[in-house]
Amino acid sequence: MTEETVMSETNKQILLASRPAGWVEPSNFKLVETPVPQIADGQVLVRNHFLSLDPYMRGRMNDTKSYAAPVKLGDVMIGGTAGEVVASKHPKFAVGDKVVGMLGWQLYGVSDGTMLMKVDDRHIPLSAYLGTVGMPGVTAWYGLMDICAPKAGETVVVTAASGAVGSVVGQLAKMKGCRAVGIAGGAEKCRYVVDELGFDACVDYKAGNLWKDIKEATPNGIDCLFENVGGEIFDTLLGRMNAFSRIAVCGLISQYNSEPYPMKNIGSVLINRIKMQGFIVSEHMERWPTALQELGQGVATGRIKYRETVAQGLENAPQAFIGLLKGANLGKQLVKLI
Repeated sequence: MTEETVMSETNKQILLASRPAGWVEPSNFKLVETPVPQIADGQVLVRNHFLSLDPYMRGRMNDTKSYAAPVKLGDVMIGGTAGEVVASKHPKFAVGDKVVGMLGWQLYGVSDGTMLMKVDDRHIPLSAYLGTVGMPGVTAWYGLMDICAPKAGETVVVTAASGAVGSVVGQLAKMKGCRAVGIAGGAEKCRYVVDELGFDACVDYKAGNLWKDIKEATPNGIDCLFENVGGEIFDTLLGRMNAFSRIAVCGLISQYNSEPYPMKNIGSVLINRIKMQGFIVSEHMERWPTALQELGQGVATGRIKYRETVAQGLENAPQAFIGLLKGANLGKQLVKLI
C-alpha cells in the first residue's frame, strides 16, 4: 500500500458517545468517518489490522476515580492494536514494519513511537501479540509468577479460565508442576479448558452446584487463586483457600455493570493468613521482556495453546465488546479491521 493510496482512503473511528448506566449499550458508541491523518517529523502512520477488546475498557467508560483516566466523551475509544506502518517520519520505524500499540478503535492511528513495539509475525501470528504474546499473556504471567509464586504440587485456581488471561494462567501453572483448576461458564468452555488446554479440572459455574463442584475439584484446597470475576464465585472460592495461600486480583468482571456482591467469606483472608494483592500489569514494565520471551517461545513451539473469537469490521466492535462482558467469547476477543 503506497502513501498516496493511504491518503485517498477514509479513516473510520468509534467514539465514546455517552457513559453507560449499568450495562453497556450500542448507543454508548458512535461510528464516524474522518480523513486519514497526516504525520509530522518523528511520527508514524499505522494501518491497524486487529483491535483488541478487553474488560478493562468498561472501567474507562466511567467518569470515576480509577488507576487510569477515563475516556473523554467524543474521544476515540482506547484499545490495543496490531497493524502495519504505512508511512514513517520516525528513524526507528520503516514502512512495512508490523507493530503493536495503543492506537484505539480506529482503522488508522498516528504514533510518535511511544508504546509502539515492532513485532515479528513470521513464526507468531500478528493477532497473537494482542493476546497470549501480549498484554493478556503478560498479565497472566506476572500475576501467577510474581504474586502467586506457585510451587510444584500446589493447586492453582483461575476464574474466567477460557478467556485470554485465564487460559494462559492454567497452562503456565501446569508447566510449574501444579494442579490447575479452571472456573468457566458452560460445558463447552469447560471441555476446551480441560481437553485442549490441559487443565486438571474445570468447574461450570452455570451448572448450579458451585460449592460442591469446587470442593470436588480442589480436594487439597486452594493454594493460589487468580481472580478475574469477583462476585459469588470469588466469595465461594474464599471458603476453599488454604493457610498462607495467595490471591492475585486481576479483575472483577461480574461487577463492572452491576452493584458489588456482598462478600460473606472475606474472613477467610484473616483466618488463613491469605496474601491478596491487586495489580495493574502496565505498572510492571520491567517484567515484560522476560514474560514475552517465555510466552513467545511457548506459542511458537505449540506448548502454549490459544483460541481467538474474531469479529469482522470496526462497526461490529461495540457488539463484540458487549458480548465479551457477557462471556460470549472463547479465548481472546479481537476485531479484524482489514
